[in-house]
Amino acid sequence: MTDIIVVTTPIIPGYRIKEIKGIVSGLAPRTRGLGGKILAGFQSIVGGEISVFTSELEKARREALNRMIDEARKLGANAVIGVDIETSEVFEGVVVISATGTAVVVEKEE
Repeated sequence: MTDIIVVTTPIIPGYRIKEIKGIVSGLAPRTRGLGGKILAGFQSIVGGEISVFTSELEKARREALNRMIDEARKLGANAVIGVDIETSEVFEGVVVISATGTAVVVEKEE
């Protein structure tokens, strides 16, 4: 549970934006170890989901979001709006998950 509201939308229903703190982001690079490559190779032969990669990508997504939230907290924000999560391969076998959004201070509407 976090004390910061995180949404992909540009607004938060029931809240108004008081202050924009700035763009925040979090990165989580991942490599595929030898064991993961071997297991993925076997799974790709039979087809279907490669569960070892799914698990690693999910962990990386959570890490990227947590790093983005930590950055927003340091700026004094209590919410992050417009969150975008992207995945890219930067080198062979190195995947980076990035989470980017706008850190803001919001208050409940009356």
